[in-house]
Amino acid sequence: MSGAGPVEPGENTRIRDTPSAPRPLAPRLETLTRRYAAHRRTALATALALALLTVGGSLYATRPRPRPAPPPPYPSQTVDLVYLSPAPTSGTAPTSGFSFTLALTVRSGPAVTVTRVAQPNAGLSVSSSPRAPFQTKSHSTRKITVTFRVTECEKVPRNAGFPFLDVTLRNVRAMETHSFILGPRYAEHLSEALQDACGNDSR
Repeated sequence: MSGAGPVEPGENTRIRDTPSAPRPLAPRLETLTRRYAAHRRTALATALALALLTVGGSLYATRPRPRPAPPPPYPSQTVDLVYLSPAPTSGTAPTSGFSFTLALTVRSGPAVTVTRVAQPNAGLSVSSSPRAPFQTKSHSTRKITVTFRVTECEKVPRNAGFPFLDVTLRNVRAMETHSFILGPRYAEHLSEALQDACGNDSR
């Protein structure tokens, strides 16, 4: 009799056990959910803090920066030196000495210090009162008496047609020596004083 029926296992064979199905994910998800719920506030606070730090750092890095203040002006750009008049000499001064009164004004900027007053002629020496160095504040004027002494008449020009004073100025920006031309009245009075000091003889 022929027919198809279940296949019988042969000799020395056995049926293998099928592997068990994987464990469901539900318990793992439940554990993760419980942990997240327990630490949710901490996680949210940390994320918010990081976001705020990122935004704050970006705003700080891109903030508009103020322009640096311009440097103060050079002292020669803020100072005026003006001739006023001849000054009387003291009775003890030698006949070869004569003085002039000047006005030094600091128009703006920081205070200016006069560190030296000089003139280019080899036959004259010059000093100032107040004695250098002295300081003048901004927006103020100081009277200065400049006294000349003739040291060698042979080297002194009888007609000082274009005289000037070399004044060394200093402020917080720089130190400069500036030549001040004091005008025709100063030139006239200086020439007269030189002629009186050295006589009217020609060189």
